[in-house]
Amino acid sequence: MTTDQPAARCAHFVLVPLMAQGHTIPIVDMAHFLARHGAHVTFLTTPLNALRIDAIIQRAGASGLAIDFVSLHFPCAEAGLPLGCENIDALPSPSRDYLPNFLRACDMLRAPFTQHLRRHPLPPSCIVSDAAQPWTGEMARDLGVPRLIFHGLGGFTILARQILHQEDVYVRVTDESEILDVPGFPHPLRVPMAKTPGTFWGPKLQHLRLRSMEEEAKADGVVVNTFDDIEAVYVESYQKMIGKRVWTVGPLCLCNRDAAHMTARGNKAAVDENQYLRWLDSMAPTSVIYVSFGSLVTAGVEQIVEIGMALEGAGFPFVWAIKAGDQSAIQVDRWLAESGFEERTRGRGLVIRGWAPQMMILSHPAAGGFLTHCGWNSTLEGICSGLPMATWPHFGDQHLNQKVVVEVLRIGVAVGGGSANWGDENSGTVVRREKIEKAVRELMGGGEEAEGRRERARELGEKAKRAMEEGGSSYQNLSMLIQQFPAEEE
Repeated sequence: MTTDQPAARCAHFVLVPLMAQGHTIPIVDMAHFLARHGAHVTFLTTPLNALRIDAIIQRAGASGLAIDFVSLHFPCAEAGLPLGCENIDALPSPSRDYLPNFLRACDMLRAPFTQHLRRHPLPPSCIVSDAAQPWTGEMARDLGVPRLIFHGLGGFTILARQILHQEDVYVRVTDESEILDVPGFPHPLRVPMAKTPGTFWGPKLQHLRLRSMEEEAKADGVVVNTFDDIEAVYVESYQKMIGKRVWTVGPLCLCNRDAAHMTARGNKAAVDENQYLRWLDSMAPTSVIYVSFGSLVTAGVEQIVEIGMALEGAGFPFVWAIKAGDQSAIQVDRWLAESGFEERTRGRGLVIRGWAPQMMILSHPAAGGFLTHCGWNSTLEGICSGLPMATWPHFGDQHLNQKVVVEVLRIGVAVGGGSANWGDENSGTVVRREKIEKAVRELMGGGEEAEGRRERARELGEKAKRAMEEGGSSYQNLSMLIQQFPAEEE
């Protein structure tokens, strides 16, 4: 949708996500909130990424929301990427090796996007960009407008990350097995170096990390997708440390609870909506465990077999979204077809190959638990749905998110999983079916401890909803953002 001339002069927010599903989805949600509350929004995307959210774009246009989805050519060839690599989940394997090229392509968007904004009839009031898009800091200074950092990480993680950066840990410590005590954290926190949440961790990406952190230090404030009831102490400590305003604006997945919108969030689903809804409707309330590891985590066939056998052995109804690596997909399909797994679990198991409409599944009354990789979006979606979680982190912030779920909020059961860098998930030890089945039984079974987790999860789900309702803490912060950065006077 393109709006050539805004109907009235209003605040104009420019939103720049990182082109990765977990980073894009919450910023799309924020765009809808801002537009529904009187702001004009320009949202940067690319042709293939726009296709992924085409249903969202069409619905925004039909509802008259003032959101310009600006689709710019993504310079794959110029940056040394294969054509079509417009999203991090589309990078060839090993993905980590192509990340510098991908971010170089993002940098090349600066000139055409700046030209677009200079031509826009409504001058930008504020740029809100992903922390991993540091080029937007230079663009904001060129345009003479404030820039806010958007963090798709939680407050617990960004505080730990900030402390470790200021302590120069990512430079001083080279042994991945070294256990770090995080100084100045609100409570004792010990974490292996390999499980720290450094942005662009590793020697090959050090210059990208430093540039990102330098631009973060120059920003005018920070927007975080979390809410005060679960992370106030960490956000307050982080705000004091950086000396800038931090707006908690989450859970952004609750910005729009319309069923069609929730189904359209992210990529196109690999299963028909009516198919999974009919299946879920046939299940008893809170009886189903949903199993998904997000858009970037891939699993080899050996690990997928172990998960499948654990789900079969545990005996609970399940929805399982499988994302195998390119080299494993054919083998996984063969296993599903030849092993008899789907036949044996028919009636209590639904297997989805590819992208699943996660928020719709989690919020269904039949959902009773969530086996997750602990990406922050998925963690929040589990919290919003009032579900206890079995946690299986792989890389990045996921290990610290597990600590939030299991140790701080006490609504989770840890499956385990070794430390791994993004793109190297399959290089570690395979988690065996016995361990997975034990965690599933512990999560979904009865007993005082399990009931306590479920009750705490339900209470947090209600608090999450209140945060995003009118008068709630995150609702007020989003409203104040619009007031803080009003339209430029004529």
